[in-house]
Amino acid sequence: MTHRGLLPALRAGWARWSGALFLASLLAGPAFPQGTPQAAPAAATSANFAPNDPPGEWHMQARDYANTRYSPLAEINASNVARLRTAWTFSDGTQNGHEAAPLVANNTMYLVTPFPNIAYALDLTKPGSPIKWSYAPDPTPVSIGKACCDTVNRGGVLVNGKLIYNLLDNHTIALDAKTGKELWRTKMGDTTHGETMTMAPFAVGNRVFVGNSGGELGVWGWIAALDVDTGKEVWRAYSTGTDQEVRIGPEFKPFYDWMKGKDLGVSTWPPGAARRGAGSVWAWISYDPDTNTIFYGTSNPGPRVPAQRPGYNLWTSTIFARDASTGMARWAYQFTPHDEWDYDGVNENVLLDATINGRKRKVLVHFDRNAFAYTIDRMTGEVLTAQPFAYQNWSKGIDLKTGMPIVNPAMEPKPNVKLPNVCPPDIGGKDWQPSAYSPQTGLVYAGIFNICMDLTDHPQSYIPGTPYDGMEMKRYAGPGDNWGEFMAWDPVAGRKVWSIREKFMTMSGSLATAGNLVFYGTADGWFRAVDAHSGKVLWSHKLGSGVIGQPMTYTGPDGHQYIAIYSGIGGAAMVSSTMPGFPPRGSTLYVFSLDGVSSATGTTQLETEAGGPAARADHGMGGKP
Repeated sequence: MTHRGLLPALRAGWARWSGALFLASLLAGPAFPQGTPQAAPAAATSANFAPNDPPGEWHMQARDYANTRYSPLAEINASNVARLRTAWTFSDGTQNGHEAAPLVANNTMYLVTPFPNIAYALDLTKPGSPIKWSYAPDPTPVSIGKACCDTVNRGGVLVNGKLIYNLLDNHTIALDAKTGKELWRTKMGDTTHGETMTMAPFAVGNRVFVGNSGGELGVWGWIAALDVDTGKEVWRAYSTGTDQEVRIGPEFKPFYDWMKGKDLGVSTWPPGAARRGAGSVWAWISYDPDTNTIFYGTSNPGPRVPAQRPGYNLWTSTIFARDASTGMARWAYQFTPHDEWDYDGVNENVLLDATINGRKRKVLVHFDRNAFAYTIDRMTGEVLTAQPFAYQNWSKGIDLKTGMPIVNPAMEPKPNVKLPNVCPPDIGGKDWQPSAYSPQTGLVYAGIFNICMDLTDHPQSYIPGTPYDGMEMKRYAGPGDNWGEFMAWDPVAGRKVWSIREKFMTMSGSLATAGNLVFYGTADGWFRAVDAHSGKVLWSHKLGSGVIGQPMTYTGPDGHQYIAIYSGIGGAAMVSSTMPGFPPRGSTLYVFSLDGVSSATGTTQLETEAGGPAARADHGMGGKP
C-alpha cells in the first residue's frame, strides 16, 4: 500500500470522535500529581510467576516469564523502609550507561557491565561481597562506533548453571556460573553492517532467545533461539521480508484484517527496502508457559524518514506472538503503522489474567513509545483498551474496531520542513525502562516521560554500517516543564491511578515487592521507595550518578532482605544532559538493607578474602577468569 493510500485508512473513524474526546486525547498527560492519589482498583488481575524461582533469588532480568518484576519478599515494607541505609557498594569502573539488574543465585551475585561487557561474580558469603571470579570477553572496539545510543548492556540470565549474556559486537556467550569459564560463544550478527546487541537474553527450558540492535543503521531485524547447552542456533525469524523469512505460516492469525495477506513484510515496503527496514529486537521478551508462546516487540522502520518508505512497513513497530519451540508466528499487531516518529514497539509486555467486562481474559499490558497503554488479548491480538498514559498530540486515539491509530495530520513530518512541538519525541512517552506489576494492588508501575520535540526530516541514502536515519530532533519538556514521571496504571480500566512528577527523566526500571513497596530511580540520581497503593514517597536516597538501571531484591546469606540498584547515567537519558543538576557518569552498584546492616559492616572487618582480581581488558587478562 502506498503512503497516499495509507493516510485515509489511518484517519478512518475520525468523524466518530466528539470534540470533547478529541480534546481529552490531544491533551492527555500527567493526570494526578503527587499528593492527590485516586482510589486504587480491586485487584481484578493476577499473574503466573513461573518459573517460581526461590523467593530470595533473582535469575533473570524480570524475575519471571511474565515480566512482572515482582518479588514476594516483605521484610522491607512500608512500615520500615525509611530505615534503609547503604549496606555495601561495588564499582566496576566502566563509565557508560548501566542498564542491567544484578542476578543472585546460590549466595552469588552476577553483574554484567556495559562495553567491554565484563562479567563479575561476587561472593555474598564473605565480608564485603568480594569478587569470586571475573571474565573479560574482549569484544571488538569497532562495535562502539556502531552503537546508536551508548554502549549499554541490559544484563544476563542464569539458566542450567550458566550465565548467558550478549556482547556489543554480536556474540552471545555462556559462562560456567561457578567458575566463570567460557562454555560457548556464538556469533549472531555482522558489526560492519551496523548490527550490535544490547538486550538481555531470555531463557525458557533449553532455549535462550536473543535479538539485534541497530534500527538507526538500516539493519535487518531478527530474533533467534539458541540451544542453552551448545549455543547452536535453533531458529531465526526476521522482522521484515517474505513470510518464510518472517516465519509466518498457516497458523498465523492476526486479529485485524489489514494485517492479513501474503508476504506483507515485503509488499508494504518500496521495492528492495524490506531487508534494510530495521525492526530490530533489542528489548524484552515474555513467555506464557500454558501456550508455549513468546511475546516481543520490533523497532522502528528504516530509514526513520517516512517519505522514503511509503506503506505500512510491516512488521516494524510491531508485537509478535510466536511458538517458542518453532519460532512460527501465531499473531501480530502493529502499534504504529508507517511509524513516522521512531516509536519502536520494543517495550516490555506484562502477562496478566484479567477480568474485563465480566469476562476473564489472558492479556498482556504494553506501554508503547507512542504514549498509549495497551491491554491486549494475548490469545488473539485483539486490543481491549488503548489510552494515553503520557502527553501526546500525534494521534486522536486508537480505533478499537480496526486497531488503527487515528493520526493527527498536523503532526506528520515532511522532508526538510521543521515540525515543532511533536509529542512524544522519538524516545517516546516511555522508552525501554521496564514496568512492574503487584498482585496486591492489581496495578502496573512505570517510569514515563513528559517530553516533546521539534522534528526535521532529511532524505537519507543507505550505506551499510552507517546511520540510515535522517531525523533531526530537538527535545524539551512537555506541559508542566517536568521531564519525568512515575505512575501507577490500572490495566483493566485503562487509567492512571496516581503519579509522581519528576524534574528529570525517570528512566530506571521498576520493582514491586510484597512489602507494599515500589522502587524506581531518576536520571539525576534519586532512588525512591513509594507506597504501592497510594503513591506516597516513603524513602529517597541520592546516588553518585543517575539511575537508568533496574532495581532488584534478594535474600542474603544472613537471611535478611537487600535492595540493589546500579548508578551510572548514559543511554537515551543523555538527551537531558545539558540540564542544570545533571549528574556525572558513574559505575557503582548500591546495595541497601535495614539500618545498613550486612557482613560488610562492623568493627571487626579488617580484610577481604577475594577469589581473584577484576578481569579488565586493559589489565591484559585476555578474557581468562
